[in-house]
This record gives sequence, structure tokens and C-alpha cells, in this order.
Amino acid sequence: MENSIHGQVANKISNGKRGDIVFPVDFKEIAPSEAIRQALSRLAKEGMLVRLAHGIYLFPETDPVLGILYPSTDDIAQAIAQRDKVRIVPSGLNALNKLGLSTQVPMKVVYLTDGSPKTIKAGNRTIFFKTASPKKFALKGQISGMVIRALEELGKDAMSPEIRIRIGDILKKEDKKTIREDAMLASEWMAQLLFSIIEGN
Repeated sequence: MENSIHGQVANKISNGKRGDIVFPVDFKEIAPSEAIRQALSRLAKEGMLVRLAHGIYLFPETDPVLGILYPSTDDIAQAIAQRDKVRIVPSGLNALNKLGLSTQVPMKVVYLTDGSPKTIKAGNRTIFFKTASPKKFALKGQISGMVIRALEELGKDAMSPEIRIRIGDILKKEDKKTIREDAMLASEWMAQLLFSIIEGN
């Protein structure tokens, strides 16, 4: 029975693509969760999988020079959100980093979620999922929403001509109508800034 479960899990993984992040729940049709966890643990020991964190595995893609190509923190977070069927968005500090407005690479990365709070430790990285109000998910634009959360973190007093120019360049990738709609949900100073940027002032 154990070999049969092991084989079925290994076969399903091998039919996927390299770089996939897998969870025990992905194999719920094969066997009970504890048996699946044992099978995944065994496959990690055998080298077919890489254990990223508790209950999170990677079907690794390798490079001749770089070796195993590990997923980004964002890839892991998005995979967890998809598994849990919840929404996530980068927090303010995380948004600053993703937009290139901060050069610091945080080892503790925070995402806002409409699901339950949780902490995931993946190697030397820690991912925090912090429950947020529905208002945080009302912003429509992926880029403009991230800009607004970054601006909330920066604050009005930290604005400079250089940051304004950078934000203007970033917002060129977002639809103007979406920016206007999201600006209406932001604080007054941010709305004025965003309208000024898209109007070319």
C-alpha cells in the first residue's frame, strides 16, 4: 500500500512541470493526508522533491551552473494563497521593495490577506500573512494598488521629486482609468499626487 501511494504521488508529480510548488492537498484523491505527507517526505529524501517549508515542496528545476532554481518569496506566497483560496497583496514595506522604491531586501516579508493569519518559514525567509479589512482589497489595479500601499508606508513627508518621477514611470504600466478609480479610494494627498502624475503635471 505504501509503495502504491508513493508511486502514484511520484507519477503525478513527474507529470507536472519542473518548478512546481506542491502541497499534500494536491494529492487528496490518492490517499489520506498523513499517508501523502509520508510519501512527500520520502520523495524529498530520495531527491525528487526539495522541502521548502513544513508541508511545502518543490519539484525542482535545475541549471547547469546555478544548480536548483528556487522559487521567489512571492512565488511561494502566491502558491499558498491559491492553495488556501484566499487573496493576498504585498504590505507597504513589501510593496516598496517590489516597486524598487527601497533597496532593502527584507528577510521577513508581509502580505495582507482576506484569509487567516499565518507564518511560513522557508529556509532563511519568513513569510507573514496578516489579515486585513476588505477595504485593502478594493483597489483594482495590481500596480496602482501596490503604489498606494507603498505611499501609505512612505508617508507624505517622505515624498521627493525623485520618488515622484519613479512612481510616474511605474504607473505608465497601469491603465489610467484604473489609476483614477483607485485614487478615489486613497487619502487626499495620495489622490492629488496620482491625478497630478497621470495628467502630466
